[in-house]
This record gives sequence, structure tokens and C-alpha cells, in this order.
Amino acid sequence: MPTDDADVILTAEKIMELTWPIKLRIGIVAAVGIAVLGVYYWPKVSPADPFGVVSLVSGTISKNDAMILLALAFGIGLVSYFLSWPYGSRIGILAVPAGLMIWAVRGGDMGTLMQLNTSAERREQLFAMMRWEPLLWLAIVGAGFLGVFLGWAIIRPAKAAVVERPKNPDKQKTDKFKPGDYVSVIAAIVGSAVVAQFFIGIFARDFAITDATYGVAVAQPVTAQIVFAVMVAFGIAGFLVKKVLGLDYIWPIIGSCLITAIATSTYGKEGVLAYFADRWPAVFFSSPVLTVLPIQVVVFGTIGSVAGYWLAVRYDYRRHREVKEV
Repeated sequence: MPTDDADVILTAEKIMELTWPIKLRIGIVAAVGIAVLGVYYWPKVSPADPFGVVSLVSGTISKNDAMILLALAFGIGLVSYFLSWPYGSRIGILAVPAGLMIWAVRGGDMGTLMQLNTSAERREQLFAMMRWEPLLWLAIVGAGFLGVFLGWAIIRPAKAAVVERPKNPDKQKTDKFKPGDYVSVIAAIVGSAVVAQFFIGIFARDFAITDATYGVAVAQPVTAQIVFAVMVAFGIAGFLVKKVLGLDYIWPIIGSCLITAIATSTYGKEGVLAYFADRWPAVFFSSPVLTVLPIQVVVFGTIGSVAGYWLAVRYDYRRHREVKEV
């Protein structure tokens, strides 16, 4: 994300305090996303079945809807930047995930979808389609980011009001994206996906029964547990990416689109699906990660990644203060 007036004013100390003006801006931005996406556009994508899921596989999102959503997300991001200025580049990005969050918790879950598709062949088709669905939700979230970026570009001031640390113009001219930086970015994306999948498997685990063939059969958790599991998992990933690699939250967010593909390729193979379809009720899965819908992975992964990043910033700030006091 761009670093300019918002970022130099929004220091670690302000983040740690979370003063009421910042809280108010976060609330306003979230309200915009919820009003436009969560309330206004919900009737256009809501499943006919009250327990249906919001997903490409269920047919609730058409190509026309996808184009409209991209445009809406871009506009929401742009408006949110100005509503949360001068902190828009860091707060405005939360508007679109906040709106999509309503969809992620309002519809049905993966267990319900499996109950409507009991055959192994149909489940295999669904999981094959779901591998690519996170790219749609990531594109919608990304459109909101682009709207924020445009807002930043429009009113970018010539001089920042507060300078966080001195900058060396000569060094800036010579700084280039080195090959090692590409390695760090790839490590951040793939590493975030691996770390998040591991912790989702822990925190999203509900009632489990030992299975002689695949070790365990896990029941579909409630939506609140999925929300908690994904946000905490990506919060840890975002924290580690900032602490270990010194990178922004954008890379764990991109990594969220890999979770469903990894899970379906690992735990949703044809033989596994056939086995569970034959021997277990539809609400049981071979892994807790399979119980999470693509929209839930990306939306709550985005929010968790941002939270984890700022927790790392706060941690560094406190450590810096402790060293100075000593």
C-alpha cells in the first residue's frame, strides 16, 4: 500500500492508543461497506434457499454480478479513502472486507452444501470449481484497494505533515527491487498460506471421530468458530510476515487464495471424497480446512492479515520504547 500522509501521521503510538477519531473513521468505513455490499447488494446474490451458500458453485454469483461487484468495490474503496482521511490508505481498505463479511456469515456453510450434494461425483465437481473461486473474492477485495490507491494519488500532498523518520534521497534513488526481494515476497505468500492452513486446522476443529482409514472425521463447525479460526490464523501469518520478512499485509492477503486450492488438492481427492460420501454423514470432512468456504477464507483472511500486521508494529514499538527507557 502507498505510504504518504496517512502513514507518517498514523504512527505506532497512535495505533496502540486507538484514539476515538481513528475508531470513528474505522466505524464509518465499515458502515459504508456493510451498507453497500452487505445490505444493498445482498438481495441480488442471496441464495434462493435460506440455508444456501454465497458461491460460484451454487450459481448465486453470475458474470454480470462479478463485474458489478468489482465496480462497486472500487467505488467503495475510493469513497472510504476520503471518509477516513488522513488515514485513508490504511483504514479505507477495510470497507470492502467489512461488506463481504456480512455475506460470509449470512449464508449457509459447507456442511449444508454437502448435504445438498451427496454423491462423490458431484462433490468432486464442487471442490474442483472451488479451487479457483478465491480468486474472485480476492479480485473484489483488490478492487477496493485500487480505489483507495486512486484516492491517495488524487490528494497526495507535496509534503507530509509529520515525518516518521528521515529519508535519504540518494539512497532512494539507488534502491531497486533486488532478486532477494522476489524471494521474500514468494516466501511471504506461500508461507502465509501454509501457516494459516495449519492454524485453521487447529482452531476450526469441531467434534471429531477417529476414522480407521484417514485418521479422523471432523464435523462442520459453527460459523462463529470459522470466523475466529480464519482471523486468528491469518493474524498469526500477518504478524510473522511483518516480524520475520518485514513485509506488508498485502502478501498474506494474496496468500489467502491458496488455502482452498491446497486443502481441496490434499484432503479433497477423488478417493477421499468417495470414502466419506459412502461412510460418513455429509457434515463430516477429512480436514477442518475443507469446512471453510472460499469467501470466508479471503474475507476473514484479509481482516486477520491487517490485524496481525499492526500487532507486529505495536510489538516493535513497545520493544523500542523499552530499550529507550533502559
